[in-house]
Amino acid sequence: MTVELSATDAGSVMFRIGEVAKLTGLTTRTLRYWEEQGLVTPSSYGGNGDRHYSAADMARVTRIRDLQKLLGFSLAEVRVVLDTETVEVLDRVRSEWHSGELPPVRQRQLVDEAIAANDQLLERLDTTVARIEAFRAERMASGERLRARRTALGPAQGAASGDDAREN
Repeated sequence: MTVELSATDAGSVMFRIGEVAKLTGLTTRTLRYWEEQGLVTPSSYGGNGDRHYSAADMARVTRIRDLQKLLGFSLAEVRVVLDTETVEVLDRVRSEWHSGELPPVRQRQLVDEAIAANDQLLERLDTTVARIEAFRAERMASGERLRARRTALGPAQGAASGDDAREN
């Protein structure tokens, strides 16, 4: 689920933790844990300790969720992605873009910055995907070797294992 807000909403809307959880499909416990881990920080706290999340905070929560659920990243890997300058650039560009009317020259500059930052992030993701594919290939080869070894051993003689008992 992607949360989209209009440019006019982006600067002023604040969400409580329960609303963020509902909109992102996460639990409040997960959001609190991510806060403890330093992955996301609410923009403000109410007088009674309520967490208030801005649209930018929501975008970060959604990004963390997507990196975990869609790409299978661990929280440590998510932290590496979030700590890169490219993500900060994208967040800054997005924030300035939604801040109000910008002259066309500045709009072009922001779009150019976003393209460059996005391309850098894609390179990092491609590197990560390549490492995952290499690891998968290793596991596949290992599985094939193990299966060949098992086949070469033949059926167990007088074994009580479920697989061997069913083969007889």
